[in-house]
Amino acid sequence: MSGTLPTGMRMRGKVCLVTGGGSGIGRATAMRMASEGAEAIFVAGRREAEIDAAASACRELGAEAVPVKTDITEEDDVARMVRAAVERCGRLDVAFNNAGFQERRAPLEEQGTEIYDNVFNTNVRALFLCLRHQLPAMLAQGRGSIVVNASVSGVRNPNPGFSLYSASKAAAISLTRSAAMENAPRGIRINAIAPGRVVTDMMLRAGVGDVATVSAGLPLRRMGSPEEVAEAVVWLSSDASSYVVGHVLAADGGFLAS
Repeated sequence: MSGTLPTGMRMRGKVCLVTGGGSGIGRATAMRMASEGAEAIFVAGRREAEIDAAASACRELGAEAVPVKTDITEEDDVARMVRAAVERCGRLDVAFNNAGFQERRAPLEEQGTEIYDNVFNTNVRALFLCLRHQLPAMLAQGRGSIVVNASVSGVRNPNPGFSLYSASKAAAISLTRSAAMENAPRGIRINAIAPGRVVTDMMLRAGVGDVATVSAGLPLRRMGSPEEVAEAVVWLSSDASSYVVGHVLAADGGFLAS
């Protein structure tokens, strides 16, 4: 299928799954998928109140939306999350593996093994678990699209103090590309989005720095919004990007080009 679907119809009829869907980029993407005609959206996350609210917002936009309480670091939870979509809708067309964790800013020697485990369990091991269970569901139908939320930090670390996060996102990008090459011949497209500095709760908790100062150092002289990243994710997820495979799309306000 050629990439000619107009905006407003790109997710029409798709059954979608968004991890970390209760807030930030995940919530914005789930809502954008709903506004683009998705048949159903499964909003996964650990915080019930957040995923309930996000699912409700998606329903207001016309999509069936189901909150699925999920800890993506637990394989049983991941399996149940994917099964929820397949059992309810008969298939899984799109998955956005968005959930992530960023350590608080500190020199590497001050980061403990517990922080290392939290970062890599969430950003790498959990991504493996999601792919491991999403792929069979999509392979059974011979088609599907998966987008991984990576980061420009996986390409070039924009700030000192986030060594673990940067290393984990580099691993996520490598895993994305390898999985893409394995599965493209089988009808599954896998790509990654690499956001730059985007105003989210996770970024603010991590202590990235003063927003005005960070903004001044970016080519656009501002930080991005979750909604802007969501637009890119929806394009990568949809048939409009039908010839894009194994790509890392930087939604970064020009950071990597500078």
